Amino acid sequence: MPKKKSIPLTFDDARQIALTLPGVEESTSYGTPAFKVRGKLILRFHQDGESLVVPVEFADREVLMTEQPDAFYITDHYLNYPLMLVRLSAVRADQLPDLLRQAWRRLAPPSLVAASHGLM
Repeated sequence: MPKKKSIPLTFDDARQIALTLPGVEESTSYGTPAFKVRGKLILRFHQDGESLVVPVEFADREVLMTEQPDAFYITDHYLNYPLMLVRLSAVRADQLPDLLRQAWRRLAPPSLVAASHGLM
């Protein structure tokens, strides 16, 4: 049986996910729509109009890019930064919420993470 192609995610899908995270506010970064928790970036729309920029641990980034190079990649600009590009047309719908929650946990103040423990 052929594998079903899922409907590609959109930036609005990412927006909806990001705004469910405690303390996250819509903002801008490098002239593109972004979401931040207490001023720290957890997601921005990449200027290519097709990808998201998401903070991620270097080790996790390498695993994801190796396992799913169509969905996860970097450009030379991001080589030395703990950020990864996520291609909306290729990422699985169940992966994006996890990526954003992980970014939020890493960057939100410890008090906010502790207060939201039951929610996350």
